[in-house]
Amino acid sequence: MSTPTTARHDEIDPGRTEQAASFRWRLVSLALPMLLASLGSSIATVGLPTLAQAFGASFQAAQWIVLAYLLAITTLIVGAGRLGDIIGRRRLLLAGVLLFTAASLLCGVAASFWLLIAGRALQGLGAAIMMALTMALVGDMVAKERTGRVMGLLGSMSAIGTALGPSLGGVLIAELGWRAIFLLNLPLGGLTLLLAHRYLPAERQAPQADSGGFDVLGTLLLALTLGAYALAMTLGRGGFGPPNMALLLAAVVGVGLFLRVESTAASPLIRLALLRDPVLSAGLAMSMLVSTVLMATLVVGPFYLSRALGLDALGVGLALSSGPLLAALAGVPAGLIVERLGAHRMTLAGLCAMAVGCSLLALLPETLGVAGYVIPILLTTASYALFMAANNTAVMSDIRNEQRGVIAALLSLSRNLGLITGASVMGAVFACASATNDITMAHPAAVAAGMRSTFAVALLLIAVALAAAAAGRARSWQ
Repeated sequence: MSTPTTARHDEIDPGRTEQAASFRWRLVSLALPMLLASLGSSIATVGLPTLAQAFGASFQAAQWIVLAYLLAITTLIVGAGRLGDIIGRRRLLLAGVLLFTAASLLCGVAASFWLLIAGRALQGLGAAIMMALTMALVGDMVAKERTGRVMGLLGSMSAIGTALGPSLGGVLIAELGWRAIFLLNLPLGGLTLLLAHRYLPAERQAPQADSGGFDVLGTLLLALTLGAYALAMTLGRGGFGPPNMALLLAAVVGVGLFLRVESTAASPLIRLALLRDPVLSAGLAMSMLVSTVLMATLVVGPFYLSRALGLDALGVGLALSSGPLLAALAGVPAGLIVERLGAHRMTLAGLCAMAVGCSLLALLPETLGVAGYVIPILLTTASYALFMAANNTAVMSDIRNEQRGVIAALLSLSRNLGLITGASVMGAVFACASATNDITMAHPAAVAAGMRSTFAVALLLIAVALAAAAAGRARSWQ
């Protein structure tokens, strides 16, 4: 006796499987540009001595190999985000990947030092486009309830690029020469371009009807203002002389001029009303403060580990890599936690855990040695990954489509400004608290005192971020 054929519950739906595979490739297409942008920043740092020798440049001049890249990102990222809102994010992202790849080729074949600097600046422009638009495209591609895990994935890619750069760059320089650290981006960029073109969804419509036009004057003013601030924070290798003060004053004047222009522009780069949104304004402030604290670990760590704890170069490298490695692993789990427990709650949890980590960094290393440094660093960096996934999700969740590019760019900008500020301000706090003119020759006790003071200041900054979170939440309920 035959029985009717019924569908088995464990059969695989081909349509659903194909859809899931396509979604995974879309995530890869978003993750690779973020990896390229962060790798482009970190891989060049290890090559500075070799590049200085190859081109006969001074150490101060060689720093521009890194600085040109960071300045290009800082000054142009908001304009890139706004341009994506106007002409189409997928279209501009593809152009950004192509520009980054072509600029990498220019760097790899550069025959003069200033041609290399020009190539690095163009790389930075491509990286600015990729950083702004990958985050903006999340809202176009991913359902709101799945935003957290994708934000966590992008954070992981950024951390992986930052952690992988120095070690990968060292191997490439040793085996193939300095040009390889730039030429590596050719196959990576080509793969990214191919996947993004194949899997990222086409623009649903032509340029936004209400976008008006591109605010050239506002973009130029903001770029000059941010450039002045970045230079004020980075020139002088920790000193703050008259040139730094003049640049900082120029940045203050630039902010005033920018606000005046934006308040009257027919199609402003940044609609100032957006900054009155309590969630957005608090999110940007917290991102900058927390990134400033994170940079303190990168600035202080090498000196403390070598001078106060007496580690050799290998030991310092292993200890320093523990934090970025955990941040890379924690990104996606942090995003899943944010989706389950809520962005605001996890923002507060991340900030509180970072506060505990900073407190332990000020207290434990002197008594527990290397373990007393590594354990708080692991807590701090894992908490940073949780905070960034939660904060980015909270800010990007309810943004109107035509504003998504510029808001994503502002988030990336706030993080970058925090890193720049942390390198200067927290480095100055450390040097001042160590009471020495040359930190590389400081007594271990002086370095330990600098460590305590630096993370006491870091704890204060986290407290300010917690206050901003509470104030933003309270204002959003009004």
